[in-house]
Amino acid sequence: MVASSARRRADPGMTALGVAETARLVSNGEAKAEDVTRAYLDRIAEVDAEVGAWAHVDADYALEQARALDRRRAAGRPLGPLHGVPIGIKDIIDAAGLPCERGTPIEAGRRPTRDATAVARLREAGAVILGKTVTTELAVYTPGNTRNPRDLARTPGGSSSGSAAAVAACMVPGALGTQTNGSVIRPASYCGIVGYKPSRGLVSRSGVLTQSPLFDTVGTMARSIEDVALIGDAIAGYDPADEAMRPSGPPRLAEIATSPVPVKPQLAIVRTPVWERAEPDLVEAFAELADILGAQADSFDLPEPFDRALELHRTVLHADIARSFARYWESGRDRLSERLQAIIEDGRTIRAVDYILANDWVRVLNAGLEQIFERYDAIVTPATTGQAPASLETTGDPAFCTTWTYCGLPAVTVPLLAGSDGMPIGVQLVGRHGQDGRLLRTARWLSERVAEETR
Repeated sequence: MVASSARRRADPGMTALGVAETARLVSNGEAKAEDVTRAYLDRIAEVDAEVGAWAHVDADYALEQARALDRRRAAGRPLGPLHGVPIGIKDIIDAAGLPCERGTPIEAGRRPTRDATAVARLREAGAVILGKTVTTELAVYTPGNTRNPRDLARTPGGSSSGSAAAVAACMVPGALGTQTNGSVIRPASYCGIVGYKPSRGLVSRSGVLTQSPLFDTVGTMARSIEDVALIGDAIAGYDPADEAMRPSGPPRLAEIATSPVPVKPQLAIVRTPVWERAEPDLVEAFAELADILGAQADSFDLPEPFDRALELHRTVLHADIARSFARYWESGRDRLSERLQAIIEDGRTIRAVDYILANDWVRVLNAGLEQIFERYDAIVTPATTGQAPASLETTGDPAFCTTWTYCGLPAVTVPLLAGSDGMPIGVQLVGRHGQDGRLLRTARWLSERVAEETR
């Protein structure tokens, strides 16, 4: 069913505030960065024993950053757009001064001395790096110890498990995740928050564990569209250390996302070739959503070539994992999960011609999607197959994310639906490559439209 806005819960106190509101309070002197950081550290101490979202938190490290930011403001120096805002960092993204163990015992004790580019840019924007959030094993499928804060018996999704759970449990207002298949969108959907996967090439992956250079993307998680956009603005921008990037101007995500919609968007409700995996709750909820949108949306299926997208993605991903994780395979194979071993073994058998063809098909499918984007502002499609599975042994099915990750398109999930158990189900919007701000604005419009209809 479509979620009622009246049913959404909010946690009291400072930790219920979002990124934009926290930055405003600290910048205006209504709160100190140190007090904000302490509030989140207290919240972590209160709830993380149950949720298990954090891999590494160093209170002294976080508080010293906050105090330095307070001194900066007191001295009258310029403040960044995220001044005093605590941010969580997925534990495959390097942050100097903190461990980065990548969810595997093979990397136990690893402590980088340099920031990933995205983390360095967060610091430049005035953020407090609060700590490292739990990832699945090497950001693949084997879960860590994180639970879904909305139901502790359920998975939070993966591989950005800790980032999604920490934001949902108000242990941090925003966090970085990564997506190579569905690792930002899926956990955000399961945990009932907003997750944003940028266009390929918008955010640097330098200092981030490489899985698949074609698919790896750094994304943002928060509790509002404006907040994921603010974090996205802070980390976006050209970095010569990432060969997938090209020089470009600032994306102005927050400015565009919060601007008035010039005309009502026209949306394409796309079921995708994996619709048979959709659970009954999801099918019913999407029918309700289509009724709400009425003439603002058309429903249709993707043409036959898109039936190949999941297999094409698997071919590239498994071959890339076999290459990227060769050092783990050679030095610590017995310390990898059976599932990851099987993926690497499969990747080592993929023929070069099949790998090259699977890379080439990205252009073919994107050409087909251009015809949709000529007519529609965004594609609307499920973020997941339904509610978070009631298990801690799985991170769920990423199938509804795979095609869009394969094509390198921007995507955002917003928590607009609910299943029969009351668990959130995200609605995923997908946009034209490079039109991330417009996509986020359309997602905001859809959220407001649904809220009006369900009051």
